[in-house]
Amino acid sequence: MNQKAKILFGLGVFLLFLALAYAAYSALAEKYSPEPDGQVTKSETQSSPNSPNISPEEQISDQGNTGNNNDQDDSNKPKKTAAPDFQFYGTDGTVYKLSDFHGKPVVINFWASWCPPCRQEMPHFDAAYQTHKDKVAFLMVDLVDGKRETETSGQEFIKKEGYSFPIYLDKDNQAGLIYGISSIPTTIFVDSEGYISQGYRGPVSARTLEREIKKILP
Repeated sequence: MNQKAKILFGLGVFLLFLALAYAAYSALAEKYSPEPDGQVTKSETQSSPNSPNISPEEQISDQGNTGNNNDQDDSNKPKKTAAPDFQFYGTDGTVYKLSDFHGKPVVINFWASWCPPCRQEMPHFDAAYQTHKDKVAFLMVDLVDGKRETETSGQEFIKKEGYSFPIYLDKDNQAGLIYGISSIPTTIFVDSEGYISQGYRGPVSARTLEREIKKILP
């Protein structure tokens, strides 16, 4: 093969590679295109019942009734996932752990004041807190990184908006690592026994929030 033929052959192979790469990229981009802020989907992917890891979909996990007969062998029922314990702080410096709230249903919301979807859902959480604060613990955990989000920025935002729920601080980035938080807001619903009932990535609607709270009420 002469030099010219080699060059033409190499160019043809390169162009074919580009065409295949573009086709693959287009297929993936269409499949995994992000949802617009605030859009709630119901085609969520369940996470493994044995893992607290968060799936790419809005709904994270579902430990609810499978709809099978009551006489079904217990071995076929989905296993419950214990909510991993983690440490966080009150705005006064008090150290807390999730396990401190064992025996009471818990709603954990990971957020930051710079996050538009987080701000979007805050009124729903404030209304839910006013309704259920006597029976449910609301852990509104501000993910503090010391740069984009500081210990004061979240508090100033809550005060400015007039929200009534208490906020907590993840100053050690412990919660984000333990729960695999890759985007916010992320909300986890935990029953009174400490098991994850459901989880959502992205802003939740008032209806979704109320529905999931009712599932964990005693």
